[in-house]
Amino acid sequence: MAAFVFKRLAEMIPVLFIISFIVFALVFVAGNPVALMLPEDASQEDIDQLTASLGLDQPFLVQYGKYLLNLVQGDFGESFRYNTSALPLVLERLPATLELAVAALVLAVAMAIPLGVWSATKQHSPVDLLAAGGSVIGKAMPNFWLGIMLILIFSVMLGWFPVSGRGTLGHLVLPAMTLATGIAAEITRLLRSSMIEILNQDYIRTARSKGIREGMVVYKHAFRNSLIPLVTIVALQTSTVVGGTLITETVFSWPGLGQLLIQAVHTRDMAIVQACVFVIAILVIFMNLVADVLYRLLDPRIKYE
Repeated sequence: MAAFVFKRLAEMIPVLFIISFIVFALVFVAGNPVALMLPEDASQEDIDQLTASLGLDQPFLVQYGKYLLNLVQGDFGESFRYNTSALPLVLERLPATLELAVAALVLAVAMAIPLGVWSATKQHSPVDLLAAGGSVIGKAMPNFWLGIMLILIFSVMLGWFPVSGRGTLGHLVLPAMTLATGIAAEITRLLRSSMIEILNQDYIRTARSKGIREGMVVYKHAFRNSLIPLVTIVALQTSTVVGGTLITETVFSWPGLGQLLIQAVHTRDMAIVQACVFVIAILVIFMNLVADVLYRLLDPRIKYE
């Protein structure tokens, strides 16, 4: 297990290298951000002088080489908007994003597990049709539209929850619900398919023929063996959660990475953009590693060579 974890950590290095190259190339193609750093009445001479002082007039490979050299030292540059180092600012916003992401995942799993199990055990029943219809609707609704609707209903009309911000449990409810809805719909659909396949296995029929209670058959035998696909689904949804926070945090003014990244893109604050994308990439890769480790804990038959 330790050798496998070490190997996966080593594999992160080339992946992060490729991500850094893609992000830097996209930032390079986006154009020179110097015009946004200077007043509107700045002369072309001032623009050229600042461009040269920042090294933005050098060839792409030269700029990327300097970027990599700084990157290995944890230096993503300085944000011209906030006038401070980019990485500490990004890490300062990270706990808010993690709070929202974890709350959304927990809420999604809490909704999806009972719906998926009930739907699989009661095929073609009203419960199954309701769960299937809800999954389609939940998956189809865009995050920004759902967030606005939740604000209109539960904040503006009913006054139950705050409209925006962070600080209390009430501030967390609507953003987490917005993120969790689409994820729960996906997990419900895939968990239902997995449960139906497992319930048709021979060992399930054997357990039923022995007179074991249906609840024990479903939850101890069938559901337990569907945990590996469930872990896979949740791990794959990590990237969906992180991507969803970009819009959700903007809608609810949640002070996390998503809101910071959107603002940085609008202002062409490239140091913040690069630091945000890099941190998000590490989060997604780490969650995939956690999922692989959980496979071994859930099923000892799985061996890592």
